[in-house]
Amino acid sequence: MTHHQINYDKRIREQGYRLTPQRQIIMDALCTIGDHASVSQVYESVHTTNPSIDRATVYRTLHFFRDLRLVASSEIDGEILYEIVGKTPHHHLICRLCGTEQLLDDQHLNDLVEHLQQEHGFTAEINHLVISGICQDCAATISVNDPTTRLLDQKTA
Repeated sequence: MTHHQINYDKRIREQGYRLTPQRQIIMDALCTIGDHASVSQVYESVHTTNPSIDRATVYRTLHFFRDLRLVASSEIDGEILYEIVGKTPHHHLICRLCGTEQLLDDQHLNDLVEHLQQEHGFTAEINHLVISGICQDCAATISVNDPTTRLLDQKTA
């Protein structure tokens, strides 16, 4: 997903802000990198285009985009990563053993959102969720009684 497929300039203006040149450069860098970019990756890309933009500006701008719901942030393997939000929410299943990632369509969480509203009066905003676990391939190669598996469980807990 790139920002050229969705008019983010318009979405920013509709919320009372403007797309400054620095914000445009940072958005371009995020799009160039693609999925799940760290602050460092965005900064390095921005710095090659415009060395006058410092790391603090990149950090603040990513948070600004997140607050406007143009960008989603997720913690993956202990690092905060940023991703441009598409037209519909999506989620990630990440294997904590091999690191593979699968996309999970938003429709799979509709029942949970409905349950939370009906049973708890809670309106959940599940726009970008990362669920860690063990993928099918890894599960097939490990044993529950394997001490290595227990050690991995302790490390990832």
